[in-house]
Amino acid sequence: MSLQQFVEPPKFEEYRERFKDFFHMERREDGVIWVQAHTLGGPVQLSVENHRALGQMLKVVGSDPENELMILSGTGEEFMMDSDPDGFALEEEDLAYWAYEYAYKDGRINVSSLVNDFEIPTIGIFNGHGFHSEIVLMCDLTLMAEEARLYDLHYDISSVPGDGIHNAFQELLGTKRAAYALLTGEAIDAPTALEYGMVNEIHPRDELKARAYVLADHIMAQPRVTRRLTTQIIRRPWKRRVMDDLDGGFGIQMFGHLAKKSSIHSKDHIAGNGAYVREGRRNNFD
Repeated sequence: MSLQQFVEPPKFEEYRERFKDFFHMERREDGVIWVQAHTLGGPVQLSVENHRALGQMLKVVGSDPENELMILSGTGEEFMMDSDPDGFALEEEDLAYWAYEYAYKDGRINVSSLVNDFEIPTIGIFNGHGFHSEIVLMCDLTLMAEEARLYDLHYDISSVPGDGIHNAFQELLGTKRAAYALLTGEAIDAPTALEYGMVNEIHPRDELKARAYVLADHIMAQPRVTRRLTTQIIRRPWKRRVMDDLDGGFGIQMFGHLAKKSSIHSKDHIAGNGAYVREGRRNNFD
């Protein structure tokens, strides 16, 4: 018998409870895990706390060998269009500290963990209007609600779009389309996202979960080793993109963040900026 034993991996029942205020989790017997981000049971309202929880969750779920495929979704009719009214009080109190802890460290972990810390296939669901779509766009497969529109709000709230959304847009849209989307806050509807190759399929919102499980069943039909090694092949472009550009983008964004000497994450900044998306307009200036 070996002189040492394996360190116990995380247990689903334990981390499901630990993350319940941020994610609803279900897991089938075959290891397909459903992870649904929420704030008080509704669409995510961005905060320092749930920003950190995302990276923590990804690392834990990715390190549990009993998980075989992850489906990641938002909640309700919107993906993320708002911020917690007091969700950035910590940042206001100590901008220099949280610009690193929140904007740089946690943000980098959130994006890189999705690509580097998972040995299993991932399916992202963009369930409604929202920003920070990179979290589901950078999954191996992505489904989008046909009613939804995605956009990046950074430039229009005086922030540099360097926190991973630039990686997703440049990889999926190409240089010119990404530049337009990042500079204008272009609201990209589901048919356009499908045409551009940002997502794989679009469906009515209430059909997305069932469709994700159909895809999961197909993927799960192959042996475990085949599934896991295939993810490493199909993620190589993302791994290169993250390695080459993620840290630099975050560094530039953080410099701009600190240079302003004020938080740009208030509810007024974020919720007010997205009005044109809900109204069905392409941007907030035409």
